[in-house]
Amino acid sequence: MDETPPVRSADRIYERVKAMACTYRLSPGGRVNEVELARQLGVSRTPLREALNRLSSEGFLIPTLNKGYHVRALDPAEVLALYEFRATIEVGSLQLACERATDAALGELQIFALQSRDEPDEDARALRLLDLDEQFHERLAALSGNDEFIRAIRATNERIRFVRWIDMQNRRAGTQDEHLTILRHLRARDAGAAGALMRQHISRRLDQITEVIRIGFGEIYTGNALAAHVLGDAA
Repeated sequence: MDETPPVRSADRIYERVKAMACTYRLSPGGRVNEVELARQLGVSRTPLREALNRLSSEGFLIPTLNKGYHVRALDPAEVLALYEFRATIEVGSLQLACERATDAALGELQIFALQSRDEPDEDARALRLLDLDEQFHERLAALSGNDEFIRAIRATNERIRFVRWIDMQNRRAGTQDEHLTILRHLRARDAGAAGALMRQHISRRLDQITEVIRIGFGEIYTGNALAAHVLGDAA
């Protein structure tokens, strides 16, 4: 594994380790070796433990009595639960956005969606598409006028980012067009049609998630381009 530049502040330690957990640079189901991780990051174990405690409270790590922490496994049932939760909060925020967003604000989001659709489709790893997709959903949630939706969506996306990245590699063509159709329903103030399409846009079946995870394990152990991209340690 490549050496990582030294990390100084507690917040930077937290962000770095969270990125490692989200992208499975820390192996799924594996025990976190605090001594090795502190050495790799160039930090002492006290602020590292604070970061691990915080990540455990947020669901990224699992505490084990007298054994420190383990990285959450890539469990299809758990990932499905997160997808179901994401669909519920996104549809809820969309319904409020339909009531509260101005035509001008929806028009600005449509411009963003059109620009996203026109991005060159050259990234075999779907990194850029994933980033644009997350931006779209967060901007749409912001139109609800309720910051709690944004926080919930962002936190959920972080928990399933690796699976979504693998999934995106097979769904590149239709994603941005679906965003534009959702916006068309919103501009017509048809919350029912927009919400139904949003749920369809987000939802996955257990068998689909299981297959994506199967593919994801191959990526984890043969390069993991998402980790390299997010952590900036290799291309």
